[in-house]
Amino acid sequence: MKRIAILGSTGSVGVNVLKVVKALKGQFKIMGLTTYRNLISLEKQIREFQPEMVVVQDLASAEQFNPQGRIKFFAGAEGLLRLVADERVDLVVICIAGANALLPLVEAIKRKKEIALASKEPIVMAGELLSRLCQEKQVKLIPIDSEHSAIFQCLEGKNLAEVRRVILTSSGGPFRLTQKKKLERIKPQEALKHPRWKMGKKITIDSATLMNKGLEIMEAKWFFNLPLQKIEVLIHPEAIVHSLVEFIDGNVFALLGITDMRLPIQYALTYPRRLPSKLKYLDLTKVKNFTFEKPDFRKFPALSLAYEVAYKGRSFPCVLNASDEVCVEAFLDKKIKITEIPAVISKVIKKHHQVDLETVEDVLGVDRWAREETYKIIKER
Repeated sequence: MKRIAILGSTGSVGVNVLKVVKALKGQFKIMGLTTYRNLISLEKQIREFQPEMVVVQDLASAEQFNPQGRIKFFAGAEGLLRLVADERVDLVVICIAGANALLPLVEAIKRKKEIALASKEPIVMAGELLSRLCQEKQVKLIPIDSEHSAIFQCLEGKNLAEVRRVILTSSGGPFRLTQKKKLERIKPQEALKHPRWKMGKKITIDSATLMNKGLEIMEAKWFFNLPLQKIEVLIHPEAIVHSLVEFIDGNVFALLGITDMRLPIQYALTYPRRLPSKLKYLDLTKVKNFTFEKPDFRKFPALSLAYEVAYKGRSFPCVLNASDEVCVEAFLDKKIKITEIPAVISKVIKKHHQVDLETVEDVLGVDRWAREETYKIIKER
């Protein structure tokens, strides 16, 4: 029985991780659960899964939390590190949104844990540093994202030198067919209605702007040790083909599956094994079309900006990631329009003087600077 800790268990991915754990009865023991401040959901999860350790990140919320029984309770960012470091934890599942996932991920790598990673921001912020640390500690990161899970599975046992390119697929988000001139009138509640996936607010807005796909390009570079020239994006509104790998002989491997996060989650939890799933199997006779389109970079400048930043490298991806987090929050608070998100990020990037990110402290320093600059620009608008 594998002993696991789920960081961000009350978020959309974390909830699905627990559904997989429940479906695969007897395969896992829940050692730890964490939330930022969703105490109601956390308490329900504690009653059902009986973890031995619990973390509430938000200190104000932690003061209101009164765990019952023998549960070890930790608070704040330090609590996450203590949970990850516990020797009884075999597998760490990281589902925390945003930059808060970086420090626990680093700790998990240093402790040589098995790691299933849903949070994309740490790889974008500090890809080179994390890649180096994984090599040093001989730790493999197993992706949970459906796109990267697809590529991971298609590449298993393959020679990277024989890969011509990988193709990340995107549903195109809720505004694929919306005229560009109408985008500036989009309201948060409209942007939060994704046509295919049910996800957290931050990733859903990123999917609406296609920034999410830009972040995934940078993820793929570090996950699979690929040059950016070999990473492309195609719009696939049916969301059945989760990504593709083309080899130098012209053969293309694709991973197909139903649109359900529990599929890549189960693979990440059980890797390298495959276990039977209780989910519906894909019925190809009911799939009427397989549509593939090139992304519209003019309509979705966030994707173009992400490509630009990916090629700049060094500290620029960290700046983009931090600025995007602030901009998404501002859009949800109705302080800026959705079309202003890439514009604000672009201004922050132009102000940045690139640096090498040798340490976690370097990464966090750039992250803080980018957030402060983004707040200033939004306030001045």
